[in-house]
Amino acid sequence: MTVPFIDLVREYTSIKAEIDAALRDVVQSGQFILGPHGEAFEAELAAYSGAAHGIGVGSGTDALRLALDALGIEPGDEVITTPFTFIAAAEMVSKAGAVPVFADIDAETYAIDPREVEKHLTTRTRAIIPVHLYGYPADMTALLELARPRGIVVIEDAAQAVGAEHRGRRVGGLGDVACFSFYPTKNLGAYGDGGFVTTNDAAVAERLRKLRHHGQRARYDHESLGWCSRLDEIQAAILRVKLRHLDRWTARRRTLADRYRALLFGLPLRLPRERDAAHAVYHLFTVATEQRDALQKYLTDRAIGTAVHYPAPVHRQAPYRDLAVSLPVSERAAREVLSLPLFPEMTDDELEAVAAAVRGFFAPRA
Repeated sequence: MTVPFIDLVREYTSIKAEIDAALRDVVQSGQFILGPHGEAFEAELAAYSGAAHGIGVGSGTDALRLALDALGIEPGDEVITTPFTFIAAAEMVSKAGAVPVFADIDAETYAIDPREVEKHLTTRTRAIIPVHLYGYPADMTALLELARPRGIVVIEDAAQAVGAEHRGRRVGGLGDVACFSFYPTKNLGAYGDGGFVTTNDAAVAERLRKLRHHGQRARYDHESLGWCSRLDEIQAAILRVKLRHLDRWTARRRTLADRYRALLFGLPLRLPRERDAAHAVYHLFTVATEQRDALQKYLTDRAIGTAVHYPAPVHRQAPYRDLAVSLPVSERAAREVLSLPLFPEMTDDELEAVAAAVRGFFAPRA
């Protein structure tokens, strides 16, 4: 059986009538930028995330850059973040002229380890960017306890974790700001690029709205320099439709993750598990083994899609190699992690086939 890593066509087919109607509505309105769908979506996703304000922007990377700007991060400031994620968080810190400081991760959750963060705090630390990786929330309680007394802002990178919860509260309303991505493969994905920022601070929200639109408060009244980074009406309309289905999709992801755990239990694999404070949304179901490359080849040879998130930690990427830091937990994870297929439209038979293949790889050879 061929099992794709993800199949976005299945998702579209399942909600085709709603998506087509939303697209028709936008096209027939003739309003494509900063219109009613965008405004409605901002209110809907902010409320869903437990935040007072939501601002649609052009991409998840833009969300990070604008958040740093809106919070006043300046050249020379230090921003602590994780090396085990996509490069965007560190990249935007560097683009802001600030200094990314990498703290190692928790070996079980792959999120930044608050104990490691504490080791890197200095008088120049202005922000912490935890990443809710693979749909699993970082330990926001511990991170906020480190940050608040020191006046350090916390920027949640929630690109992979819309709907995830920490201690009963959804990500997006926990830190000073939170940044989301709507890249098509995300749990809440657009049909192109898109991003979002949430915050409970009205002044920060106002700065973000100006920054995304060339520093304008009113048309041609530029109060500051800014950017051109707006979530367009077509993407907003699509995302409004998908948001109505998100909880159902998340429930299916969690069911599939539980089934994987049951079928793969006892194998020499580290499986995702949730601590008491966490409610994960399983953007990815990522296992770990010292035999990662061999397992991936074995599954590929059997027409099963997989992916590696991420094969090299950020501090080992070319722009940051001069830092010469050793982060052993992140480095081990990069050697061992493998993401198995998991998406809401995946069938039970497909999951059984993947699990059977993984078991076959670890079966004793005659």
